[in-house]
Amino acid sequence: MADTVQYRLERMTDELDDLERRGLFTRAELADVVRKRRDFEYRLRRHSPLRQDFLDYIAYELRLDSLRNLRKRAIIRAADEEDDDARAATTREAGGRGRRINPRRSGRSPSPTSRASSAFKGDLDLWFRYLEFCRDKRHGRMKQVLAQAIRFHPKVPGLWIYAAAWEFDQNLNVAAARALMQSGLRSCPQSEDMWIEYLRMELTYLNKLKARKVALGEDVKTLQKNDNDAGQWKDENKELFMPLNEQGEDPKESGSAGDALEEKEDLFWRQGLLIIQTIYHGAVEALPSSLTLRKKFLEILNSVDLAHSDELKLEVLDDLKRDFSHSEDYWDWFSRLQLSNSSNSSNSNRKDALSNKLNRSIQVYDEAVRRLPNSKMYSLYAKFWMDVLSPDREDSITLFQDSEFDASEFTSSILKVYENAESCGCLTEDLACQYISLYLKLERLEEAKTLAEKLCDVPLSNAAKLWSLRASMEINSIATAPGSSSLSKENLSSLFDLFSTVLSKLSVTEAEGLWHMAMKLFFHDKVWFEKLVKTAMLSLSLAGGSDSGASVSSAIVGWHLQRDGMKHARKMYKRLLALPRPSLKFMQYCIELEANLASLGDHSALTNARRLYDSALDQYPQESEVWRNYYNLELKMGTSESANAVYSRARKVLGDSTALTAPRSY
Repeated sequence: MADTVQYRLERMTDELDDLERRGLFTRAELADVVRKRRDFEYRLRRHSPLRQDFLDYIAYELRLDSLRNLRKRAIIRAADEEDDDARAATTREAGGRGRRINPRRSGRSPSPTSRASSAFKGDLDLWFRYLEFCRDKRHGRMKQVLAQAIRFHPKVPGLWIYAAAWEFDQNLNVAAARALMQSGLRSCPQSEDMWIEYLRMELTYLNKLKARKVALGEDVKTLQKNDNDAGQWKDENKELFMPLNEQGEDPKESGSAGDALEEKEDLFWRQGLLIIQTIYHGAVEALPSSLTLRKKFLEILNSVDLAHSDELKLEVLDDLKRDFSHSEDYWDWFSRLQLSNSSNSSNSNRKDALSNKLNRSIQVYDEAVRRLPNSKMYSLYAKFWMDVLSPDREDSITLFQDSEFDASEFTSSILKVYENAESCGCLTEDLACQYISLYLKLERLEEAKTLAEKLCDVPLSNAAKLWSLRASMEINSIATAPGSSSLSKENLSSLFDLFSTVLSKLSVTEAEGLWHMAMKLFFHDKVWFEKLVKTAMLSLSLAGGSDSGASVSSAIVGWHLQRDGMKHARKMYKRLLALPRPSLKFMQYCIELEANLASLGDHSALTNARRLYDSALDQYPQESEVWRNYYNLELKMGTSESANAVYSRARKVLGDSTALTAPRSY
């Protein structure tokens, strides 16, 4: 190892001497550089070098190279008055352009970057760091590194795209970029990104050719002047025109030349369109079931001004309808596409134009629900209407955020959507909640309550969200009634009947939110709260050790603690712990209550905490966290004998002497 390290350091001698001779570094600084490099080389020569060792070495060399560049520029500024030869001698060598990080000469030792990529061939992040460095420094090794990366990772689309982009943008080699994309597509035919980027590259190339033709005056469609103006100007400036055959120009020949130029330009665009069509057909053949790919193709075609592209756009739309008419996402996308179609209507007809667009979208959605009468399609239809009617939503349709457009005119249409979904049995819990919320937004409270009661009766009797919405409406209607400052006995009785109906029907896990709502409502009335607790005891006995059961049990104890004090809360949690299979989370909650009181000097609370710990460990003996907390409690508040007893019990049960050691935080 030492011989290899010494050999690598000796190979740096010429570079270091040159740095000192040109005044970029002092001898003491170079000695420190050698010491640092020696340390890094030894780290890299270990039996199993770490990835971070290479990264630290590369980062050090980058900082050193940046310092060298700064000092070189300072010397150049100081030598502005010297001759060019002196300045060139100052800046010619001295390890220019990061040669230590990525040496170009065959006589130099391998660089840290190349050694890192060789040691960790499967690390894509290292390869991309290497490529970015080569691209920034422009060493001339970019092609070699790209070839190595692709050889080790031929199934990574990002590498092919990166290589083609570099050839196209930096190396200005369109043929090489196209060849790389085609090779990448053969290796990764299922990559949507590869097909999309290939299309973008070809369109960018066409735009560059178009700009070139415009600059050369060959684009007759965009550069040709008005015929009358051109003829008049030519007659006025006859002396500027000299025919090559010394004869007058034949108008027919002039016209035929213009037609030939236009035909040539038309052929150019058709050839470009043929390339785009070939890419599209290849992508469809490779990914026939990808809706996203075709949508992106169409978006790209709509975003560029490509002559004769309307036929291809229609072909894409026809293929989409043929292949994805069974997909709800296709119909949703196609309907929203109708809103994005541009229209050049005047301000006076803007409202009519917006209404026409919306009507086209409605027609598409109506056709969709006729073909696919299911819950997902109706959900997408309803979401579309919510985006239209609620411009303040985050994902609302910006087209209709306009003061000239009154979306409330279409309220009956969205109500009809919900009615149709209900009639065909496609009304889900979320759709039902949206249905009722729409009535509430329209301030039609009685209709909303009637609808909620009807839906909770039969079709969605187990929908917890719907019951929660119905209970909220009932509570708000009673609270906002004129002359009602507080809930009467009759109101409490009707609300309790409503809650008891749903809480006895649903499990604790499904109705967790309803339990919290009911406890908050009946908290101030002991009679009704005790009745609610009795109902909860039955449901919790069936819930077992679930987290939802622990949440409800903890809430019951918390309400008792807040209203009646710790004595009643202790009685309550003992009743709940007597139920079969109490939850560990609930037991930890009770332990925390007693431990907090014990920390204030309550000895009875410490005794209760120990009992709770023993009970919890009897039912959950393998929970190392419970053992650790019990041990820490004895260390803080107990005696050394009690702490040792807990430690011995834990070792016997867990069989691990380190189980009670608190985990370190780094």
